Order: sequence, then C-alpha cells, then structure tokens
Amino acid sequence: MVADSRLRVVFFGTPAFAVPTLRALIESRHQVVMLVSQPDRPKGRGHQVAPTPTKEVALQHGIPVLQPTKLRDQAFLDDISALRTDLGVVAAYGRILPDMLIRIPRFGMINVHASLLPKYRGAAPIHRAVINGDRETGVTIMRIVPELDAGPMLAAVTTPIAGDATSVDIERDLADAGGRLLADVVDRLASGSVPEVAQDDAQATYAPKLEKIESPIDWRLPAQRIHDRVRGLQPWPMASTAIEGIRCLIHRTSVADDPCDSGPGTVISLEGDAIVVAAGDRFAVNILQLQPEGKRVMSAREFLSGRRIPHGTVLGPP
Repeated sequence: MVADSRLRVVFFGTPAFAVPTLRALIESRHQVVMLVSQPDRPKGRGHQVAPTPTKEVALQHGIPVLQPTKLRDQAFLDDISALRTDLGVVAAYGRILPDMLIRIPRFGMINVHASLLPKYRGAAPIHRAVINGDRETGVTIMRIVPELDAGPMLAAVTTPIAGDATSVDIERDLADAGGRLLADVVDRLASGSVPEVAQDDAQATYAPKLEKIESPIDWRLPAQRIHDRVRGLQPWPMASTAIEGIRCLIHRTSVADDPCDSGPGTVISLEGDAIVVAAGDRFAVNILQLQPEGKRVMSAREFLSGRRIPHGTVLGPP
C-alpha cells in the first residue's frame, strides 16, 4: 500500500459494541464512505422502531447508511462495488458475510472479534468467557474468511475479567479496546503491511449464542459456577429462579465465604443485604440484587421488606 494513504472504508456494524470502532475510524485520517447496519427494529415497551446505535452515529457525521435484508441481493452488492472501497471493517454486524461480499474491497475485510482467538469463535464470546469463569479475555483483529472466525490474526490485546464483572461490563471495556486496536491496525495497513498469523485450528473453541433455556439457575451447581452464570447471562436472558412462586431475575450475586450443610437451593439466611442460598458444593450464593417479574431491579433488603420467607425455603425453577 502507498505510505500515509487515506483508505476508503466500508463499515459493517450494528449494536453499541461497534460504536467505539466506528468513532475511532471517523476520527482517523481514513474515510468511512458507508455504514452497513442491520435493519432498524422495535425497541422498548412501546415497540417504537428505533435506529441502530451505529446508524445514529453515522447520520450525525453525514455518513450514508445501507440496511439490507439480504446480503446476496445483487442491487446491494452493486452499491458496495460502486463505492470503490479499499477496506471493509466489521464489528458485531450480526450476520455472516458471503464470500462475494468479502472480496469487494480492494484489500479485503477485517473484523473486531471479542475474544483471544482461536478461543471462543462464534456469536457470544464475551458471555461464554464470563460463564466459564475465565480470568482474562481480549480483542483480536482478524482477516475475514468464509469460515466462521477462522481467518489469520493481525493484532490482539488482553483484558482481565474481574471476579464481579458482568458481560455488560466486559463488553464495554472490549468495545473501547477494540476501537483503539482497530484504528492502529488500519493505520499500519495503510502504511505498508501487517504480519498475519494463522490461527491454530486445533485450539479453537466455539461460543454459541445464548438461549432462553439457559436462564433458570440449577442450584446443584457449585456456588462459583452459579455466580459466573449470573454474571455471564446479562443483559439477556438473565439468570432466574423462583422465590415462593415469584419468578425473579438475578442481577448481582457473590459467593459466601463459609461452607454450609443445607441442600442445594435452600435459603439459609435472610439477614442483612443478602438472600443466602445453598449451592451444590457445600458453599452458598449471596443474592444481592434481583428483579421480581414485572417489577424494577431492587436490593435483597428491599425485596424482603414486608415479606416473610421461612428459613429452609427451597428455591426452584421459575
């Protein structure tokens, strides 16, 4: 590539995670000539159609937007071809790009992936890392190839996962880190070449999308695993349990320090700021924040105010 060249970039991204990367490109010396986002969808209780987060940013900066329903549609492919782009950048677009689209930009396409590849290829890398109790994760910039998240890697950065951090917290951190890393990679691509390191497919793991069926807490699991699932299933589908027939989404927990002898799911303490529930490994989970169905998020103390829940109550599936 020509030294200090200004690249024409087409950006593919939809949710809030993609916004820091889009902003980093807008603030760079390169030109974002088009945003491709998924279609606008209804949001909130009123189900009003709202623009995607990336679309809002693009419109603020006068960047044209395409929101195709079919990526193989010839009219859409012709529109992208007509842009005469140098590079495609993808950050959480939400759909697999066909090979005919990947080949259009002069220098191909690169992706901001929220894991340390080859670990956690797939749709939910952040959530799966938190659910699995990982102590660190990161962002990898990789070249897009037809195989899912299997392309060679151009750069990576590592981020620690705190013991009480949720998927929402980690996603916010990785979005910012990904934006900075991507901007650096694009600058280096424009000025020359960036070494590309092939992934070790033998070390690859898969991070499938979250399913609603994963929400109910299995109190037979060890306390730490329950705590990690509560952190990792946010903001959807959320970990849930039934407390005396009331379905509750569990927002915040911790692992109790002392062992207990009660059976899994048994409420062993209702004092102070926690509902303490026995898990399957002789330790307990402190429920600190929860949301009864149809109600607001509240502390355990607020939830218990005016409620008489007998000690020994066993929590069940919602």
